[in-house]
Amino acid sequence: MRMFPSKRVRAIRPDCRFMLVTGALLTAGVLTAGLISFRQGNSQLGQKLMRARVVVQGATVALMVGTAYYYGETFKK
Repeated sequence: MRMFPSKRVRAIRPDCRFMLVTGALLTAGVLTAGLISFRQGNSQLGQKLMRARVVVQGATVALMVGTAYYYGETFKK
């Protein structure tokens, strides 16, 4: 079994792939921390972390779109 079965995934440069994975992990980490703080009753910190999650998630999506645009990927309908 190959790690990246899709040619499209393998076509992404390793440094870009690292940034995308890092962005996804940061998003998941901030989301987890926010949910934990809500569970512990600290709603102010939880709200700040949820806002930070939106920013990190937006940056990750922007990085994905920018990478696709830079390397000439076309979006199919």
